[in-house]
Amino acid sequence: MDLVHDDLKTLIRKIALPASVGWIFNTLFNVVDTYYAGHLDTLALAGLALSFPIYFIIIAAGSGIGTGTTALLSNAYGANQKSKGQIIICNAIVLAGVLSLTITAIGLIFSDQILIAFGVVGKSLDYGVSYLRILFFGSGFFIFNATLNAMLASKGNTKPYRNFLILGFFMNLILDPLFIKGWFGFPKLGTGGIALATILIQVFGTFYLIRQLKKQSQHPFHDFRLRSVTWKTQRAILAQGIPASLNMMTIAIGFFVINRYVLLYGGDFAMAAYGAATRIEQVALLPALGLNIAALSLVGQNFGARNGQRIRQIYRLTLRYAVTIMTLGMIVVFPLAPRLIALFNNNPSVIAIGAQFLRIEVIAFNTYVLMGVSNSVLQGIKRPKMIFFIGVTRQFILPMIIFPFLGGTRSMGILGVWWGIVLITWTAAIFSIAYTLQTLRKVLGN
Repeated sequence: MDLVHDDLKTLIRKIALPASVGWIFNTLFNVVDTYYAGHLDTLALAGLALSFPIYFIIIAAGSGIGTGTTALLSNAYGANQKSKGQIIICNAIVLAGVLSLTITAIGLIFSDQILIAFGVVGKSLDYGVSYLRILFFGSGFFIFNATLNAMLASKGNTKPYRNFLILGFFMNLILDPLFIKGWFGFPKLGTGGIALATILIQVFGTFYLIRQLKKQSQHPFHDFRLRSVTWKTQRAILAQGIPASLNMMTIAIGFFVINRYVLLYGGDFAMAAYGAATRIEQVALLPALGLNIAALSLVGQNFGARNGQRIRQIYRLTLRYAVTIMTLGMIVVFPLAPRLIALFNNNPSVIAIGAQFLRIEVIAFNTYVLMGVSNSVLQGIKRPKMIFFIGVTRQFILPMIIFPFLGGTRSMGILGVWWGIVLITWTAAIFSIAYTLQTLRKVLGN
């Protein structure tokens, strides 16, 4: 594929569709985890939901390195600088290794305290700790897989990662009950079994992606030289990756903040309902997520080729496709909300609360893709800094003001949290689009 000259509609389809299919199966992977946790125990479902922000921090760390690598590699390939691309790859691998060791060490030491600090107690805490202690041992594989995928995505190749995510989903269907329930003589590990299955699948993914890179003459360790590892290149990767990573980490913080107020105003049943509903929401969002990857790869290479008009066209097309897809998702989710929640838990209270949340949350569906595409465009033109500040405001500052105001001062209770999410995300989405358009005018000219 020629990302600089080929037809844009065709390129967006070729890049976004495989990526979207892959992310659909990735979220179905998490849905399987939620399904088995919900049938293990309602408090196990709550414990898994409360642990999800920490899991998300691991994903965010890998995503930061991956996004920074994709942005710089895309720019290098767009400018036809292959030797520079190899230097970027060497530095990305070293960064991934250092980050993996750091997160594993911190996570194993402090995961219990983090859960306790955010108000997780009792049996839910036990389930959450059981899950996280095992998960952190394999956290490095998440980071390496994101980095390996970046090497492929920078050239518009999203099929290998899609294939891994599809295979991972089917492996998880077998491994989850194997380790949770102790089939064939394995010990019953409960929520720890969910974590063990996840790690083994990530290990498989690392070897699979390396093999795919080697087949395409993009072996990550080809011509690997430590003397190519410099602070200048690593700083360039981090300059692109840290804002994206921090933005995702603010989402994890946002989950903690939301969890706190959900527990405060709704208790464990509301927490279980929210955990199930967010999985459904993720499935609805996934068909559009491939557009983020398409926007980053296409904008990155065209920015390297100095093709400003094509960058504007990419932004318009990806936004249009994203809104169309998410509007269809709203139409599907709203009437089916109670039945969708019931797939995870048959408690009437959980179903009622979860359906209530979903039917309010559909109003915010479009905001997530509007922000996602805008963020990818900013990454592609090397202007990612505002992404983090928008994330902090959306995930921490505004929730800490609006949730207690609506839920407590206005006596809306759990409804104050649900409507607060809608208000906050639409505010952030409108600002994100306005800022991206203004930045494109400054960087590319009128």
